[in-house]
Amino acid sequence: MYKFTATILIIIILPIVLLGCSTNNTTTVRLTEVTHSVFYAPQYIAMTQGFFKEEGLEIKLSNGKGADKTMTALLSGQADIGFMGPEASVYVYNQGKKDYAVNFAQLTQKDGSFLVGKEKDGSFTFAKLKGKTIIGGRKGGMPEMTLEYVLKKHNINISDDLTLRCDIQFSMMAGAFTAGEGDYVTLFEPVATTLQMENKGYIVASIGEEAGYIPYTCYCATKSYINENPEIIQSFTNAIYKGMLWTESHTNEEIAEQIADQFPETDKEVLVKLIKRYKDQDTWKPNPILTKEGLNHMMDIIELAGELEKRAPYEKIVTTEFAENAVKNIIVIK
Repeated sequence: MYKFTATILIIIILPIVLLGCSTNNTTTVRLTEVTHSVFYAPQYIAMTQGFFKEEGLEIKLSNGKGADKTMTALLSGQADIGFMGPEASVYVYNQGKKDYAVNFAQLTQKDGSFLVGKEKDGSFTFAKLKGKTIIGGRKGGMPEMTLEYVLKKHNINISDDLTLRCDIQFSMMAGAFTAGEGDYVTLFEPVATTLQMENKGYIVASIGEEAGYIPYTCYCATKSYINENPEIIQSFTNAIYKGMLWTESHTNEEIAEQIADQFPETDKEVLVKLIKRYKDQDTWKPNPILTKEGLNHMMDIIELAGELEKRAPYEKIVTTEFAENAVKNIIVIK
């Protein structure tokens, strides 16, 4: 398990990292994220703390509302960088795309969803899911496959013991659940807690805690974009890493204060609780390097879900050059 602890940090960027970056020469980067969630707090910290601006970048953020749509935006040229599960890159590579997506930085190392039921249940066990219907997300998506992984870990037979619905779009899952569909649903924050506060659903389990380490969400760009814009990719990775370090070294209250504008409908007290929840389950990776071991573990989960015909080569769909440079050149002093 990757774990990183720190106290007060001073971040120093060596001159080599800043070459080609100027506050008078800002480059706009179109970033499409798989969903908008507190789960990605370090990214929003990088925005609010001016880390992207320090690197000469201006981020134009959009919500892809699912990995399939996010990858489509990337491949069609509507986005410069996509932020989603690396399983999408595996699928694209295996489809034989010449200009496939390459992952260059990892942010999360746990699933960020929570299992939500219709009623409060202080003694929940996964055995209680037998005979029930779960809204689990798009078939072949990382949230749905991780849920399958957890269910199988608890000796739940996906075919015989319950009904797993994969026919509802990611962005519509909460609405379908509150409208009466399903007995349980997996949701990200702040949606899961919002439903609980409105007495429309109750969190009964953390899928992230149950599943353990997974390289869950990564930044990727097309092979051609990375080859043509290495300075942009490096600057972007530097900013993300600084956001990760800042998040790790500051209190839940300080983080909530900085990302509050990203979630205007969520009270700051609730944000503090959500950040604590994600920190307590060791959600954020201590550095942005996506390892071969991590990618192989993710592909193990995809194979277990029956969604992988062949494995994509790590060396093709991952580059660690930019993440390693960021870690090397951003010096952290306690």
